[in-house]
Amino acid sequence: MTATEKASVLTEALPYLQRFRGKTFLIKMGGSAMDNPDLVRKVMRDIVFLEVSGIKPVIVHGGGKAISAAMIEAGLEARFIGGFRVTTPEAIEIVEATLHGEINQGLVRTLTDFGAKATSVHGTSVFLADQLMGTDDDGNPADIGRVGKATSCHIEDILYALSTGKVPVVSPLGRQNGSGHTLNINADLAAAALACALKPAKLVYLSDVPGLMQDPSKPDSLIHSVTRSEATDLLNDGTISGGMIPKVNSALEALSAGVEKVHFIDGREPHTLLLEIFTQSGIGTEIRETRS
Repeated sequence: MTATEKASVLTEALPYLQRFRGKTFLIKMGGSAMDNPDLVRKVMRDIVFLEVSGIKPVIVHGGGKAISAAMIEAGLEARFIGGFRVTTPEAIEIVEATLHGEINQGLVRTLTDFGAKATSVHGTSVFLADQLMGTDDDGNPADIGRVGKATSCHIEDILYALSTGKVPVVSPLGRQNGSGHTLNINADLAAAALACALKPAKLVYLSDVPGLMQDPSKPDSLIHSVTRSEATDLLNDGTISGGMIPKVNSALEALSAGVEKVHFIDGREPHTLLLEIFTQSGIGTEIRETRS
């Protein structure tokens, strides 16, 4: 790029930098972006860019492949029912050690390496949850163990971290109502529940797909922007299917709670976060309440 082209990029970003200064963004990291150390570092560097720009990032992360590998190493079978990991009392110890003891701490260290102030927030201090019953392939109820659905969120630790200039990194674990047991919470659902309580300007899902597609087999069928009602129509007519259904449903819940926009972007590509936030065209899909 020439110097003029570089200046043009910065100029395009200026109105977005002005608009979002002081705003909170909730970023859910998952998929391949969590499995490739180089991608993790690139995403963390972009999040530091957001923080330096005056935006207040909050991170909720997944770590499914790392958990499966740790379970297999411990001699436990990694099983899923209805998209949820079967989490036995033995497995929850591995889930907690992997999510919070390894992945969460690693993200905090990487942010710190890039010059940010970051803090680890154990999900059990944020999410209160009820144990979730799964559904098997025949539609029958199935016990999936210590898996939870967040019923409420305590956001005091997160707000304090943001007020002191730190980036909170939250693990998707919850404290069961009544028993106090640690529960494994799907990271997408954890991020949506936290967004409903925190009401950030943006909820961003980093995953393994470019966004919402009219036809997943056609890369050029990306849907750049939809309203709530349009997204609902895409759910009803089957355009949105498979693993995107719970993601989009959680996005709609977040919009109902006051989140301004929800974004789905491809975490496998470098700088997609910055391109989605700071350019007019964006690079993924945004869901908003109505057309402006």
